[in-house]
Amino acid sequence: MGVEDVVRPYRDRGVARKLVEKIREEAKTLEGEIRIMHVCGTHEDTITRSGIRSLLPKNVRVVSGPGCPVCITPVEDIVAMQMIMKKAREEGNEIIMTTFGDMYKIPTPVGSFADLKSEGYDVRVVYSIFDTYRIAKENPDKTVVHFSPGFETTTAPTAGMINAVVNEGLENFKVYSVHRLTPQGVEVLIKQKSRIDALIDAGHVSTIIGVKGWEFLSERYGIPQVVAGFEPNDVLMAILLLVKMYKEGDGRVVNEYKRSVKYEGNVVAQRLIDKYFKVVDAKWRALGVFPGTGLELRDEWKELDIKNLYDVDVPKNLPDLEKGCLCGAVLRGLALPTDCPHFGKTCTPRYPIGPCMVSYEGTCQIFYKYGVLF
Repeated sequence: MGVEDVVRPYRDRGVARKLVEKIREEAKTLEGEIRIMHVCGTHEDTITRSGIRSLLPKNVRVVSGPGCPVCITPVEDIVAMQMIMKKAREEGNEIIMTTFGDMYKIPTPVGSFADLKSEGYDVRVVYSIFDTYRIAKENPDKTVVHFSPGFETTTAPTAGMINAVVNEGLENFKVYSVHRLTPQGVEVLIKQKSRIDALIDAGHVSTIIGVKGWEFLSERYGIPQVVAGFEPNDVLMAILLLVKMYKEGDGRVVNEYKRSVKYEGNVVAQRLIDKYFKVVDAKWRALGVFPGTGLELRDEWKELDIKNLYDVDVPKNLPDLEKGCLCGAVLRGLALPTDCPHFGKTCTPRYPIGPCMVSYEGTCQIFYKYGVLF
């Protein structure tokens, strides 16, 4: 049985029609409007590509939250890594820096990593941190740094790679962690009075943290949640379940994505993350400082953190966004990309103004890619 055989029921149009009909039927007896937030760029891709919003009744709203880890990576960290590269060169050391493709072009007031490469610095795009490990082994005379963004999905392989490096004693491998915690980020939004009536939980994050990783949100705030897969019918089923749960006051977590997600998650990955990382307060670009949502290497592994090898003075008060850019509102689910005066005009994937247009998981790029221009 191939992948297509597995996912076919989750793309079946007949099933989709029935799910939409049931959503509309449930929405008829819904008091007021339900605002469902998701925190996943892949979910946004499915929703937009499949036209799911256009199929829903007006009182069922699905909004995009801060589900793009590259989009919320702070300007200060990108600038700091660039300054580290330059300081290392001044001291006679050449650093090889790796990162992911969408991180490569994220704009800052002093330029992107792509701009840094154009200045002659060794910046490489990789598909995974394993590529960084390979590059470090091939270049034992150089320091190789992975600028490592992402939620729990990419934190797990980072922790696993660090574990391998520690066991091997590979001394030239370093990281710059800008990892963030997804459920904890959602909690900050809730505390800031963002309206979240229900939550579609990211499937790939959930493979790491499990259903249990989301439960505290329902226990503390009574929010219904569904862990969902990434096919259209996964999302439609999640919406149907959430509308019903919201009407019934059923604040718990339901696992729709049982084919991939276990209640306890990936326990081995969780242990490795806890072994190498500590939780810290962290800035989310365009959103502010979110307490207890960042991950940095623990003190006992500080020799693996490039920030501990080079002390740089990052300029203060760097602006997160260009004037008029609505990325912050988009990340909070308060605006759609089409609300932004720059969208599709002065801001495009070729000439992006904000991070939400650069990243493959950014809501603005997804809207642009599928032609949602008005």
